[in-house]
Amino acid sequence: MSTIEATLNSKKQQAKQYVKDVYHATEQRNPHETEFLQAVKEIVDSLIPVLARQPQYMESGILERLLEPEKVVSFRVPWVDDHGRVQVNRGYRVQFNSALGPYKGGLRFHPTVNQSIVKFLGFEQIFKNSLTGQLIGGGKGGSDFDPKGKSDMEVMRFCQSFMSELYQHIGPDTDVPAGDVGVSAREIGYLFGQYKKLRGQFEAGVLTGKGLEYGGSLARTEATGYGLVYFVREMLQDKGLDFNGKTVVVSGSGNVSIYAIEKAMEFGARVVACSDSDGCIYDENGINLDTVKKLKETGNERISAYTEKHPNAQYLEDCTQIWTIPCDIALPCATQNEIDEKTAKTLLNNGVKAVGEGANMPSTLEAVNVFVDQDILFAPAKAANAGGVAVSALEMAQNGSKHMWSFEEVDTRLQEIMKGIYQNSIQAASDYGTPDNLVAGANIAGFMKVADAMIAQGVI
Repeated sequence: MSTIEATLNSKKQQAKQYVKDVYHATEQRNPHETEFLQAVKEIVDSLIPVLARQPQYMESGILERLLEPEKVVSFRVPWVDDHGRVQVNRGYRVQFNSALGPYKGGLRFHPTVNQSIVKFLGFEQIFKNSLTGQLIGGGKGGSDFDPKGKSDMEVMRFCQSFMSELYQHIGPDTDVPAGDVGVSAREIGYLFGQYKKLRGQFEAGVLTGKGLEYGGSLARTEATGYGLVYFVREMLQDKGLDFNGKTVVVSGSGNVSIYAIEKAMEFGARVVACSDSDGCIYDENGINLDTVKKLKETGNERISAYTEKHPNAQYLEDCTQIWTIPCDIALPCATQNEIDEKTAKTLLNNGVKAVGEGANMPSTLEAVNVFVDQDILFAPAKAANAGGVAVSALEMAQNGSKHMWSFEEVDTRLQEIMKGIYQNSIQAASDYGTPDNLVAGANIAGFMKVADAMIAQGVI
């Protein structure tokens, strides 16, 4: 072994030990936060080549600082239901890193929300936001409140109580929340109205995902689903492939899923399945998207009702069965960890050629390893589903300029951003010895921009 090789090997071993020590300390400090630790493990392991080559990141304690949120807010949210009973939920806002700009990340209202989930989402958001090239930091928030089955008045009272605490911690140049699971235009409207009342002024840039009437952006609803397909298209084209004629399965049936289906179909794909938390539908002839939209966007019905309009379609009561349906391209757009190692192997055995993550961390670490080890084209969430936050940042820009762009202008910018994310991720993967590995590439490209900004700004 040459002296140069020995030196490089020594630096890599030092970086490995550093990552191991930092992760162990994080694990000790957050012993029960499994989702957060999963996200941390996936990212820090992929940074070893960067740390070995650029030891200033270790010397500056970048990982230690990056893994600890700048601020975590947890608060009580009391509200009164339609029967006059007092209900109490728990609210969260994690302001993770502001090196690149104000904290930016959605609010999730779902019974499973806890501090671990909010921290995992906020941590991922740092890298996702960095990849967009926009000046936005990473944050996330939410509550264990479940809007499902609640009346509009109940949702309004909850949102007003939630914002009565949150408003103290956010602002157009401080922290800009948006929607996520369980937080749609209705919830954003109630939240914005209460913020406006409490602040006594109209600050359009404090929330994104707003209605078009009061500062929202065209194409925001479609952005995450469209962006996912734009990213996967870049990945496919790099290997001489495309969506045309491919069989596609998309989990979920919310905004991300619906608009991923729409754009994939526009590119010539045959989308044969989608799902909700109760089950999934399989339509061999191709999903009728108009029916899905009517069920989910206007009727708020379960996906099982699809078979009433299309009796030749099959309904499977277990939503996880969607991944047993053979496909060329799988787009998991439902929730975290919906694809485990066994499911990944089923997809592999059924001939899947590409996987694009539309949800946040929908694949376990073991599942990701299956895809990467078997050379399946794999688009990780922090890169592939960044379209939503990218257009949120464009909404902030429009609010700042007090000018509204056309749908076509926003969509064109979105395509450019997703193409840039792909190119930067694939280049970073190549530069640091993991060619074609977009998981490593996205982590590295997102990390370096944040790390350099943190070094430039000093220890704060």
